[in-house]
Amino acid sequence: MIPLPLARVAEITSGALNGLADPAALVRGPVVIDSRAVVPGSLFVAIKGERADGHDFARQAHEAGAVAVLATRPVDAPAVIVGDPQAALAALANAVVRELPGATVVGVTGSAGKTTTKDLLAGLAARMGPTVAPVGSYNNEIGHPLTVLKADEGTRFLVLELSARNIGHIAYLAEIAPPRIGVVLNVGTAHLGVFGGKEAIARAKGELVEALPADGTAVLNADDPLVSEMAGRTEARVTWFGRAARAHVRAEDETLDAAGRASFTLRTPSGAAPVRLRLYGAHAVENALAAAAAAYELGMPVAAIAEELSAAEPRSRWRMEVTDRPDGVTVINDAYNANPDSMRAAFGSLGVIGAGRRRFAVIAALRELGEDGPALNEDLGRLAAGAGLEAVIVVGEDAGPVLRGAPGAIHAPDTAAAARELSDRLAPGDAVLVKGPRAAGLERVAEAILGGDAR
Repeated sequence: MIPLPLARVAEITSGALNGLADPAALVRGPVVIDSRAVVPGSLFVAIKGERADGHDFARQAHEAGAVAVLATRPVDAPAVIVGDPQAALAALANAVVRELPGATVVGVTGSAGKTTTKDLLAGLAARMGPTVAPVGSYNNEIGHPLTVLKADEGTRFLVLELSARNIGHIAYLAEIAPPRIGVVLNVGTAHLGVFGGKEAIARAKGELVEALPADGTAVLNADDPLVSEMAGRTEARVTWFGRAARAHVRAEDETLDAAGRASFTLRTPSGAAPVRLRLYGAHAVENALAAAAAAYELGMPVAAIAEELSAAEPRSRWRMEVTDRPDGVTVINDAYNANPDSMRAAFGSLGVIGAGRRRFAVIAALRELGEDGPALNEDLGRLAAGAGLEAVIVVGEDAGPVLRGAPGAIHAPDTAAAARELSDRLAPGDAVLVKGPRAAGLERVAEAILGGDAR
């Protein structure tokens, strides 16, 4: 964060300093919402959540070195009192990013693959200069400005992930840190019930390209019709990525190895170079191409892009983590989240990675699918039942539609029961996919199996 005196923080956030606050005290960062993350120079933002109220930790944060607390009510520590901490965070982040004219902001959105693409692009950008990017999926109204506030005078690239729970959310995030390059990956079925249809999802995702300046660049998926239509919603120049021949940045001669890792020729307007991904699954190619297209627009040579993509390892947890136990059991932990599209991709990867082996899957009913939820979950059951697996374990009390689609599946009421069921069936050399919606907590199944003790 660029250093700011408390008086300036109060001015930016339309806040008021309490009697304990020194207007000249300098906030050097980081800005945090967890008192345990405070270091000397921090600004602690007191957020009231469902389980805890940050205001109760104000003194603790100050004693740990926080210069002040951004609070909504009086606290026993130096503070800037504001009406809305979320709005104050947004204003502070916007003010900071406007003080960094040398930093290029790149926004990434899409129904699936945002975090992986952001991680790949952050690695590419870091080769060209100091880069700030969110850890994991820090992509909402709180995480987004907190990430922006990590930038300082030396930052050259801000690679940001933008998520939407409804119309207007991406536009709001784009106002906080106006992007010069916007990447739209796909329009899928994630949060289908919240939005009411894929067309509404496309409207929401397209808010990113609408936010681009005329001299900016929209990086769009040439293989997704709903993304392609977004070219008409922006004044920015369009660069296409994908597998289609019309894509400016595309994959040619694509193959998968026995572990499900893709190799291809990366083709750009200025040349080509070979890529051999360490990421698992054919769907990783789309993410790699999107990151490559954005990096190309930032001025990175194609050979350097290919080299970095080939060296990139997964950065964010529970996304196609492939681990081999000592007995040869392969566990695919893709439990961070799930929707119908990502489920199909994950089962495809299981088919490749587990070819010639006994294969298992632990899944849970998908959520936020609206009135289509029962039918789509029944489709998920049919997908699992038709995948040639030794056994399918469906977790949760809402598993009925999935079980109707897969009548031979095993029902486990919770993750502990699922881990026991799986442990009883596994033999050396088997392959297991663990995938479901975030709320299902299926990562606990994968961790139990990898720990060798599911009981």
